[in-house]
Amino acid sequence: MLGVGDKYVGVRALLPPVWRTLPWRVLGAAGGLGPVLAGAGRLMPRAGGTTHGLMVLRTGALALALGLAFLLDDPARHTTAVVPTRRVVRTGLRMALVAPLAALSWTAALLLVPGEMRPPVGAVTLEVATLIALALTGAMAAVRFTDEPRPGGAVTVSLLAGTVFALLLPGRWELFSEVDASDWAAAHQRWAALLTLTLPVGAALLPEPIRRYRARAWAHR
Repeated sequence: MLGVGDKYVGVRALLPPVWRTLPWRVLGAAGGLGPVLAGAGRLMPRAGGTTHGLMVLRTGALALALGLAFLLDDPARHTTAVVPTRRVVRTGLRMALVAPLAALSWTAALLLVPGEMRPPVGAVTLEVATLIALALTGAMAAVRFTDEPRPGGAVTVSLLAGTVFALLLPGRWELFSEVDASDWAAAHQRWAALLTLTLPVGAALLPEPIRRYRARAWAHR
């Protein structure tokens, strides 16, 4: 049985190959779009107020989530599937490596939006957290139920389709409310409920199926 030190060494040994297989170009482009849009807004007339700032931040949030949908893309997936390190560790390591990039991207976008155009920070951060959770949960579902080494493309299509659907929802179920709308608070209660539902689903999808794990354990005896 492996001790804590052995597990730490194993995780540390995984860092270089996991780092190399991350889709850094996609992640960099997605993470850079929000700050670029917010920075460009500083060069334009401050018309539109919080409506313009909200549109910029929501665009950046969606771009960041779409980029993170590619997080579990791994051309060598069928090779790494037989390593003794569990999927939950490999996936957790990927998330840990890109978390600073995502946090930096979102923080920069928020700070670059002029104060008088910036919508409530907590509310829009809830939106981006939910979109990211949906993207990662979709990626984990694709990895769990398919053998596709690069499921990110299909996940982005699903996330875009879901976003378009959300934009068409009637007022009672609206998610993308305006800051000065009467249902702004109610809309973000729905965002919070969606995030609360998504997180446990993602957590349940994170480990490998029991049958597959048993088969791998038997193969390594």
